[in-house]
Amino acid sequence: MLSDHWPLLGLRLHTDRLELRLPSDEELAELGDVAAAGLHEPDRMPFLSAWTDVPPAQRARAVVQQHWLRRGTWSPDHWALTLVVFAQGRPIGVQAVSAEDFAVTREVRTGSWLGLAHQGRGFGREMRSAVLHLAFAGLGAEEATSAAFTDNPASLAVSARLGYRPDGVQRDNVQGRLRVTRRLRLSRADWERTDRPAVELTGLGPCLPEFGLGPQE
Repeated sequence: MLSDHWPLLGLRLHTDRLELRLPSDEELAELGDVAAAGLHEPDRMPFLSAWTDVPPAQRARAVVQQHWLRRGTWSPDHWALTLVVFAQGRPIGVQAVSAEDFAVTREVRTGSWLGLAHQGRGFGREMRSAVLHLAFAGLGAEEATSAAFTDNPASLAVSARLGYRPDGVQRDNVQGRLRVTRRLRLSRADWERTDRPAVELTGLGPCLPEFGLGPQE
């Protein structure tokens, strides 16, 4: 079985309404369709890299290629787990968690997107809670970081509800204009004391070496 060689295929995160896992190729194609249908209003750009500012077919292709790239370049010292978010068995978006030298730094970064048709229903907090549970409860992380533009109140609100604290700002050129990003940081202590959705984590044991961790971790 492919999972014998790539155990991450067996990793599952469940919340009350969502399942997060790696997709099959057919599900990845469906995820591309979600991206093609739109991720934000045309007059907004919520991403530091303006990867959505292309025709729908190119946007779908970029989603597929990114998943293949992250699997193909995975190493225990430099990894990015791009989990597809499923609601009622259908892909609705992506929740990623990544790290460099995690076994030493114990720090992860998160990023995500949801199809426009699935926004405004509280999925953002639920899916971020899932990967934070993986990071802190499953992998033993000590810190998690995130970021959002100052004019992205939905993302900033999710971070605030999950206990993140301000971690500075940065100024970037996005599509020829200044965008200001708020950096955010969540400590293990703040994560433990914050009310959050329940998460069920399965299939992690065989994956630990892929994150640079031994069985005892």
